[in-house]
Amino acid sequence: MQHVAGNDDLERVRALIRRKEEDYRHFNFSYGQNVLLRVFADLAQELDSIQDFYRLCVAAPGECLGLDCALYLHDGIDNDFRLACSASDGVPGEPVPPPGYLHVTGEPYEADGVYVLPVLRTEAAAAGPDSPAAGILGLFVVTRGGGLADADLFFLEKFVNRIAVTLHSRLLALQNIRHLKFINGLVMDIEHNVIVPNMYFRHLFNNLKKSVAEIAEIEVAMAEFKAQARKPDDACDAMLDRIGRLHRQLVKQHHELQEHHTTTSLFLESLFRRDHFLQGHLVLRPRYCKVEEEIIAPQLEHFASRFAARGIAVEPPVDMGGEELLLVVDVGLLSQVYANFFSNALKYVEEIIDHRGQPRKAMTYGREFVANYFGPSLHGIKLNVFTTGRHLDPEEAASVFVEGYRSNQFKDQPGSGHGLTFVKQVVDIHGGVVGYEATEEGNNFYFVLPLPATESALSVIVGPPRLP
Repeated sequence: MQHVAGNDDLERVRALIRRKEEDYRHFNFSYGQNVLLRVFADLAQELDSIQDFYRLCVAAPGECLGLDCALYLHDGIDNDFRLACSASDGVPGEPVPPPGYLHVTGEPYEADGVYVLPVLRTEAAAAGPDSPAAGILGLFVVTRGGGLADADLFFLEKFVNRIAVTLHSRLLALQNIRHLKFINGLVMDIEHNVIVPNMYFRHLFNNLKKSVAEIAEIEVAMAEFKAQARKPDDACDAMLDRIGRLHRQLVKQHHELQEHHTTTSLFLESLFRRDHFLQGHLVLRPRYCKVEEEIIAPQLEHFASRFAARGIAVEPPVDMGGEELLLVVDVGLLSQVYANFFSNALKYVEEIIDHRGQPRKAMTYGREFVANYFGPSLHGIKLNVFTTGRHLDPEEAASVFVEGYRSNQFKDQPGSGHGLTFVKQVVDIHGGVVGYEATEEGNNFYFVLPLPATESALSVIVGPPRLP
C-alpha cells in the first residue's frame, strides 16, 4: 500500500515537471532572460550573507538585461518600506526613506516612469501571520529608459517570484539563528540563575535540620525536668505533648521538602542541559544504575502521599526486591519516565472487581526478561507500570504515545497529552521501545530497554517472566 502511494507521489511530481517544461517552452524567454535566471539560481546558493543576496537581486538584472533596479523591504514594524539595496548605491549604510510613490500593493503598477513589482510570500512558503514573511515582503523597483514591453513585465514577475521564495527562506533562517542564540543564552541564564542558586536550598535544609534537632533536645530536657519534678502538673504535660507534635511535624516537613528538592533538582538538571539546546534534541548522560533503587523507589516515595490520598494501593512486585540488575541509562530522564507513568496512574486508575471477587484499586510495577528482543542474543528488559481500570479502546491504544493525543474515555481528566510523548522520546534515545497492552484487570504501560551483554547483568534475572 505504501509502495503504491509512493509511486502516486512520484507521478504527481513528474506531472508538475512536465507542466513546467511546457510553461517555459510557451514563455519563450530571451537568451538574456534565461541567463539571468540561471545566474541568479547559482549565486543565490553561493552567496552567504543576506546583504550579498540583496546586491545579487539588483545587480543581476542590470548585468544581464541592462535594468536599473532597487529592492525595498517591508520593515514589519512601522508598516513602511526601507531600501535594502539599489543598483546605483548598493546597500545603504543608514536608513533611506522610500520614495513617495511606493505603497503596499499586491499587484504590479507603474508610477513616475518606474515599474513596481510586489515581492510576495507564496502560499507554499506561508509561515503564519507572525512570520517576517507574512504578507508583502517588499517591493522591487525597475527603471528602464523607453519603458518595458508586456513580455518583459511578465518575465520580471517570474523573476521577482524567485526573489520572494529565496528571500523568505533566508529571513526564516536568520530568524531561526536568532532564536537559537536566544535559547543558548536562556540556558546559560537558567544555569546561572536557577540551577546554581537551587543549591542554596541545601544550606536552608541544614539550618532547618539543626532547628529540628534543637527542638528534639528541648523535648528530651523537658521530659527529664518533668521526671525530676516532685509534682509534675498538667501544664508541663501539655507543653511536652505540644513540643512532641511540633517535632514530628517538622521532621516530616523537612523530609518532604528535601525529597521534593532532590526530585526537582534532578529534573531541572536533566531537562535544562546545554547539550540538549546545542544539539537540538535530548542528549543522554548515561551511567550504570540500579533501576529499582535509584529510579523507581525515589519516584514512588515522591508520589506516595498522593496515591494514599486517592485510596490507591501501591502493590510492590515480587520480582524486583533486592535486585542487582544494572542498566546503562540516564537517571534524570528515566526518572521522569516513571514520574509520567505514576502521574497518569493517579489520574486514570479505577476500582475494579478482581478475579477473587474483591474490589481492587491499585498500581504496581515490575520487570520481565525478554530474550532476543532486539535480535539474536540481544536481550531486553521489559519494565511495566500497571493500573486497574477500563481497557483503552484498541484504536485509541495505538495512538497513546502520539503528541497531544488523549483518550475520549478520560477527557474529563486534566492533561495535555504530552507526557507519554516525552516517555517515548526518552525511551527511543535509549534504544528502547514503548508500548501498551490490556491485561486481565487493567492497563499495562511498558518500555523495553536493551540489556548489557554481560553475564553479570543476565545472572540476576531468574525464574519465569512476571506480569504486574
